[in-house]
Amino acid sequence: MSWGQEQQGYPEGGYGHGYGEQSSSYGYEGYGQQQYGQQPYPQQPYPQQPYPQQPYPQQYVDYGQGEGQGQAQAAEATATMPVVGPEPVAPESVAVVESESVWPESVWPESVWPENGEPGRVGPESVEAEEEKPPPRPRPAGRDRYFDTLRALALIRVVAYHTFGWAWAGMVFPSMGIMFGLAGTLMAKSLERPAYKVVKSRLRRLLPPFWFWGAFVVLAMLIHDWMPGWQIVYWIVPLGDPPGNEWGVQAWEILWYLRTYLWFVLLSPALLWIFRRAPGPILLLSLAPILVLTFGWAGPDNRFGSALWDLSTYLFCWILGFAHRDGVLQRMQPAVVVVLSLAAMGYGGWYAFGHQAEFGTYDLDEIPVAQAFWSAGFVMLLMWAKARFRIDFAGLTRFRRLDRAVTVFNARAVTIYLWHEIALILAVPLIDQFWKVPAFETYLPLESQWFMFGVGWILIAVFVLVCGWVEDVAAKKKPRLLP
Repeated sequence: MSWGQEQQGYPEGGYGHGYGEQSSSYGYEGYGQQQYGQQPYPQQPYPQQPYPQQPYPQQYVDYGQGEGQGQAQAAEATATMPVVGPEPVAPESVAVVESESVWPESVWPESVWPENGEPGRVGPESVEAEEEKPPPRPRPAGRDRYFDTLRALALIRVVAYHTFGWAWAGMVFPSMGIMFGLAGTLMAKSLERPAYKVVKSRLRRLLPPFWFWGAFVVLAMLIHDWMPGWQIVYWIVPLGDPPGNEWGVQAWEILWYLRTYLWFVLLSPALLWIFRRAPGPILLLSLAPILVLTFGWAGPDNRFGSALWDLSTYLFCWILGFAHRDGVLQRMQPAVVVVLSLAAMGYGGWYAFGHQAEFGTYDLDEIPVAQAFWSAGFVMLLMWAKARFRIDFAGLTRFRRLDRAVTVFNARAVTIYLWHEIALILAVPLIDQFWKVPAFETYLPLESQWFMFGVGWILIAVFVLVCGWVEDVAAKKKPRLLP
């Protein structure tokens, strides 16, 4: 992202993008059962001191069986063992003879006795009935659909903003601040593991899709007379804005987000360590850099200066993700959170509308300090509500198609972000061809921006199918058309 012609000349920024962690599920494969014949094995009297018993694991109840069936299964598998739990009979009665059952009547309710009437034995009919009822697999722990939904909405807002150019879109839903907040939360969670492995994993997931996309963009710009210099190294590791020509600016201008995200990933181990020394003060001080750049030193006019502005603009949102993960927001008083959030949004909104003459618009994308404060207040409310009210959007799973769409958006977030501008570029000449078909010219709204928006999403879906597998390879997963 850039602010003004002196910062690489980017007219707009793109929003939306985050990574989430994949979860795994585990199931129970069941337990085999040893079947006894109709005649019990001869049993020897127990010694005077009863064998110490431990309760059976809870699994015998959780597999969907009734209480009586669970006991019948236990009886069948351990026919010569003493009764589970406290002994209901006197020690001298533990010694049994061959004709007596080892299971007292108090343990075996009459309603669950086998048909032969002997609770110490289980007939073949009951064994077959149990075998016909396989234990159900437990429902795996799912992803947080609240965060997943926010990420999906952010990506949709990105495409809508780059289609319609709505200046008010950033105030209704500040996608970039939300995405950096979500990414900060996930990064804090991941840093419970060694920092080197976490950073390496993030780079592995980010760079291969970027390289794959960049190969097409760089080749197209070379065909259109681009002469790169040594700065082409930023197309390998985008620590600075990758260079390009005017012909491809609409495609590569969105890379400021990947550059900013990459710097946050590299700085996160140190930032998290500093934050945990004094969470509250550090969270508030994270707004200081953007104030210094706005009202004091403006930074250098180069790639480093551009990166410094973007890092300062979204530093609070990233640190806010740390605060959410560590439970800092949940411990704050509701009144304090609401007052601080509204104050930050109020200042950001006032600055944006009050400086329209200076910036030519109230679009937050063009006014860094307004973006920083509005996003800070907005994201703080979202994060605090999540922690305070334990919002998880678990009910989203009842709507299969919607839930499926959210899953695809999150699993292909990098692909959607990188390719959406190319999809919108290609939508224009494609719609131009529609004008040559009389039926299309008559019945289709070819002049409507909404029509281009729809065509753009169709092309985005094509790119997801054709190019999305790169994200699977980057994550060391089996490539799939759709996750």
